[in-house]
Amino acid sequence: MSKHDDERFRIRPGAPKQRDDAFINKVLRQTNKAGTKLGKTVGKVGHLPGSRLGRGHVAARFAGAALMSNARRVTIKTRLVNLAKAGPRSTAAHLRYIERESVDRQGGPGHAYGPMTDSPDTAAFEECGREDRHQFRFIVSPEDADQLDDLRTYTRHLMARMEADLGTRLDWVAVDHWNTDNPHTHVILRGKDDTGKDLIISRDYIAEGMRHRATELATEWLGPRTELEIQRAMQREVDQERWTGLDRTLQRLAVDGLVSPETMAEPRLQRQRQMLIGRLQRLQRMGLATEQQPGTWVIHAEAELTLRAMGERGDIIRTMQRAMSGRQRELAVFQPVEDGRAIVGSVIGKGLTDELHDKGYLIVDGTDGKAHYVVLPPRSELEQYPTGAVVEVKGSTEVRAADQNITALSVNGIYRTDHHLALAQGQATPDSDPRAVVAAHVRRLEALRRAGIVERMAEGVWRVPDDLAERGRQYDAQRLGGGVAVDLKSHLSIARQTRVIGATWLDQQLIGGSKGLGDIGFGSEVKDELQRRSDFLVEQGLAERRGQRVVLARNLLATLRGRELAKAAHDIASETDLEYRPVSDGLRVAGVYRRSVMLASGRYAMLDDGMSFSLVPWKPVVEQQLGQQIAATVRGGGVSWEVGRRRGISI
Repeated sequence: MSKHDDERFRIRPGAPKQRDDAFINKVLRQTNKAGTKLGKTVGKVGHLPGSRLGRGHVAARFAGAALMSNARRVTIKTRLVNLAKAGPRSTAAHLRYIERESVDRQGGPGHAYGPMTDSPDTAAFEECGREDRHQFRFIVSPEDADQLDDLRTYTRHLMARMEADLGTRLDWVAVDHWNTDNPHTHVILRGKDDTGKDLIISRDYIAEGMRHRATELATEWLGPRTELEIQRAMQREVDQERWTGLDRTLQRLAVDGLVSPETMAEPRLQRQRQMLIGRLQRLQRMGLATEQQPGTWVIHAEAELTLRAMGERGDIIRTMQRAMSGRQRELAVFQPVEDGRAIVGSVIGKGLTDELHDKGYLIVDGTDGKAHYVVLPPRSELEQYPTGAVVEVKGSTEVRAADQNITALSVNGIYRTDHHLALAQGQATPDSDPRAVVAAHVRRLEALRRAGIVERMAEGVWRVPDDLAERGRQYDAQRLGGGVAVDLKSHLSIARQTRVIGATWLDQQLIGGSKGLGDIGFGSEVKDELQRRSDFLVEQGLAERRGQRVVLARNLLATLRGRELAKAAHDIASETDLEYRPVSDGLRVAGVYRRSVMLASGRYAMLDDGMSFSLVPWKPVVEQQLGQQIAATVRGGGVSWEVGRRRGISI
């Protein structure tokens, strides 16, 4: 190569090997990770790594530029949902949550609406978005939403401005909620633009731009806040037992935890100064701040956490008081580790503690005379617990017997199902099925394998750690959201249980002697309903009175259950033209799982073999097999399910 050629030499990079969406998504993930790490040190709009990736980053720089300090305030909470991880039913479940009962202005169910219609097809919306990679969920809460009056029109205007900022039409549905002190709107936005590509919204627009647009719109509709409105809002915050805007201002002003006259001397703080001093005095009375010398205060390090906890507890108390509707009860928050016992009661209220993440709660009127606030485990669905249903709530932090058995049967850290089956067959009783016993342990091992606690080495061979029992207990506590387990005892209220044919929770109380019932609240109500249930059983010839005593018929529960199953089977046979095949103890039944049937005696799965059908006690494990071939064996009061092909030990 000549010298002249050497000077003309230029590097020409080849075309990138990856141009598809997967490569772009990989870049976005890495920039998001970098932004998360550096976000605390780089806070200006447009300065975060990756902040200009996606739609809306230009609009985010200019949105709100004309807003003044007296603009209306709007809070927006955002969640980006990875639908692959959330599951195929995530959208449908979230729609059920936000359209639930008692959220509209008249106390009725929520009503979804879209850009152009007040009655969108939410099922079609969910179906269209089923293959989407992600989804956006927003909660838009204007501070003066009660003055806006028409949240629906406000939301449509806001989403139209977002479409202009993002340069694409948006596919969304929304539901307005008026059931709290702060009316707000839930918005579900599909993660696709109008060309069918993934909708990527700039980090800056989500963090600032959308809120600025909502603030601009609220200010245009209602006008700027007056000086009186601003003063009244701050005055309300002075004495509140929660983390407030005044606290955030004090946190920003504090230098090494100290707030001095110099830090509050900024001209823009003059109208807040008296409020800030009043707030500091209130914090001192609460033990969260100390005046070291006149005008100089130290705010304790735990102040924010304490105030947030106090605000949360205050919200819980107000929620419980609304649910109790004037009924006098001692209020309690269920703490599984501290309580260490189960509570039984009636569901008198339910809702979401975190509406963005669908975390629910129940308010249970207990037989002990107290009302209990219970935070549900993650992914629990409120519709499982009808108002009036009877539930048992307990801590699930004890070591499982299955984990102890697996540890005891392991040799050098290896558990084998064939060894366990041989041992179980040697100890079998007429009412037990050795294969079902081992299958239950296999199901537990599969769950622990997915959690990374055990390892499956081969079919029926597992490597387990020496501390399996403790690690299994920790796994259960984490999976159940702090170790709370809620067991539905009856979907019927006790009033509805008194005169039904079926094995009810009230019947179980009669057989057990109705122990542990208090004399006030739900416990007293249960005692009254037990009397009515006894009268009904006497009418049906299933009990007789002997003086002050009521003697129940032998095998009462089995008789009631059999009568109810016969009635339900007759109705299904008339509907489907299939023959009913009762389940015999110890015999295996198989068929396609068509649906579940909720009876007073419990929930049953309908298995259809094409010619006949059977009703088998339902378990959660079968719900994922709807429309699939499964089999079951009933022994005594238990049932063993076989899912998929029958190969070795059933699971």
